[in-house]
Amino acid sequence: MEKIIKLKLNKEFKRAYGRGKSFVHPGVITYIVKNRLGVVRVGITTGKKIGNAVSRNRARRVILAAFSDCLPHIRGGYDIVFVGRVRTPALKSHYVRAGIEAHLKSAGIWVGEDEISAN
Repeated sequence: MEKIIKLKLNKEFKRAYGRGKSFVHPGVITYIVKNRLGVVRVGITTGKKIGNAVSRNRARRVILAAFSDCLPHIRGGYDIVFVGRVRTPALKSHYVRAGIEAHLKSAGIWVGEDEISAN
């Protein structure tokens, strides 16, 4: 299992919001932008609109669980920011995973099973 490298700085999040391509799903919003590092970095954010701290933490855990299943299939060199929505804490991670997978395929950074086994 690959280690997940997290975005931490506000400027990294703002760069994804400003320059990144956005995708919307009922469970999560995804921003994808290229980086020059050759690795995938991820940031997860949830606002107060989602609810109290317990709900926001659950939303982050659901998104992280869904993303960790997708990580081996992602081409390197991208920053990805996930924004939790009001519905996210009530959803199961496999539903959010389907949305994340669709976003990654739309962005063209999803690597198929045949390409993974070739590497």
